[in-house]
Formats: sequence, structure tokens, C-alpha cells
Amino acid sequence: MPRALITGITGQDGSYLAEFLLEKGYEVVGVVRRTSHDSYERIGHFLDRITVTPADLLDQHSLTSVIRDVTPDEIYNLAAQSFVPTSWSQPVLTGEFTALGVTRILEAIRLAHPEARFYQASSSEMFGNAVETPQRERTPFYPRSPYGVAKVYGHWITVNYRESYGLYAVSGILFNHESPRRGLEFVTRRISDGVARVKLGLVQDLTLGNLDARRDWGYAGDYVDAMWRMLQQDAAEDYVVGTGETHSVREFVQLAFAHVGLDWEQYVKVDPALLRPAEVEILQADPTKVREQLGWRPVVDFKSLIAMMVDSDLERLGQGA
Repeated sequence: MPRALITGITGQDGSYLAEFLLEKGYEVVGVVRRTSHDSYERIGHFLDRITVTPADLLDQHSLTSVIRDVTPDEIYNLAAQSFVPTSWSQPVLTGEFTALGVTRILEAIRLAHPEARFYQASSSEMFGNAVETPQRERTPFYPRSPYGVAKVYGHWITVNYRESYGLYAVSGILFNHESPRRGLEFVTRRISDGVARVKLGLVQDLTLGNLDARRDWGYAGDYVDAMWRMLQQDAAEDYVVGTGETHSVREFVQLAFAHVGLDWEQYVKVDPALLRPAEVEILQADPTKVREQLGWRPVVDFKSLIAMMVDSDLERLGQGA
């Protein structure tokens, strides 16, 4: 039975990846931080099938100890401070988790279990003010937030450990991927939750920021399959993962309200306070490499993703959650 170690297992991607690996017969160990309130909401339905162990991306010793004790075949680093607006208010903390945290894990692997295969969750935010569209593996990075800058560091330190120490270490440059498990602070979930609240009569309107920003949106449940495929190859390589399509926030809003039979223009307000200090106007993947080399393709399309998220929030709020 192969064994996988997942940091960030209580997050959106971590929970979907854990389910995916359990279905493939893996033994799954999740790394969690010791906090005053453990949030297992996303993994509660399979918590009895996995092992949860404490460690911290800020603490080298805890990571080395866990990797030495668990001796996993595969390690997926999905933990980070991942909300772009928070990276502006907490840039140093974002760097500690999202950048230096990657180095600590790679050092732990090098010292304790160099045979493990390592996946680093890179991000399309690394492209930022992109010099070309669509973005591919060789597109230069131009990050436009402390989060994007930290992810660039995490990406390149992974490349350096692969090339310097011979570790099997890859980065998946994933474009935006959403689901009903997305945090409420993210714009897509803010929209689906807001639409559900408007439909149920709980609120009168929905306040958003930049409606013109365009993103390549997919379903998180599809994207964890790509992560796994990257670690099954003979050679460690980095891959861009996305749909190849781009849609605006306005399109997302329009489809979400239309799904419940409402005209979005009657309910949406724009608040300049929600705009980023440095906006990223468009991100669009060129998924040619991941399709041709790994045979990966998304299953859930843009419209179906929105319907899934809105329906989930309608059910949750309708039950008084």
C-alpha cells in the first residue's frame, strides 16, 4: 500500500486529494498545525480512514521528524497562506509559510527521506502581469502580490533541490480551481454564497470588487488528479494545469444568478475597497503539456462548476447552517 503525506489536508485541495488517494488504495497521513481550534470540516467524512499528525511549516524539526517517522512514498505540499488579499496585510507571514515553508520541507526530505517524491503547489499568480497569454511552463514570472512572490520562491527552490540534490520534486502550476469547499473569503465562493443568500431572502445584495478580472477556472476535484499524475512519471517535470479557457468575474456572477433565475444587475454592488493594490487582469493556461504528456483533462466545465457551488450553498443555507 503506497503511503502519502499531505500538508494542508484540511483545505480545499488537501481534502479532495486525500479522497482521491484513498480511492486508489493509499495510506494517507495528513499534517495539521496545532491550533486552539482544529477545523476538520472538509475531511470529517473520511477522518476515520486517515492518520492526522501535528507539524508546522514554520518549524524545521517537526517536519523532519514527521517525514522520518512516516517515510512516505509521496509528499504533497498544499499548505500555504493562500489568500492574495491577506498577503498584502501579512506579507512577512505569507513569506514564512508560502516561501520558506517549502524550503523547510525540502530540507526535511533531503535529510530524512530523499527517496520520497515531492509535489509543490505552485500557482498561476506567479505569472501576475503576464508577458504573454496564454501562459505555459516557460512563460516568465511577473508576480503582482506578496503571495505571488512567495509562490515564485517556492517554485524555484523546488527546481533547485531537484537539480542540486537529485530529489524527485515537481511543481504543479495550477490555475484557479474552485469547489463547494472553497473558503468563503475567495471571490468565487463569495459569489455562490451571496447568490444563495439573495435567493433565500437572507440578504438584499452582493458586494464585489473588480468584475473585469479574467481567470482560467476549473474544478478542484479534477485538479488533484493532475497532481497525482505528476508523481507517477519516470522523470520529474513541472506542469501548467488549467482549462485553457478564460472567463471574467462578471461572467461568473451572471451565470450564478441566472442559475437561480435572477438578474445579477439588480443585486450586485461594486466596492473599490475590495480592489487589489496591484491587479492581475487576466490569467489563462496553456495546458498542452499536461494533456499530451499526462493525459489529463478537466471533467467539470465552467457552467457546471458554478451550478455545483450555488446548489451546495443553497442546500447549506437552506438547512440553517
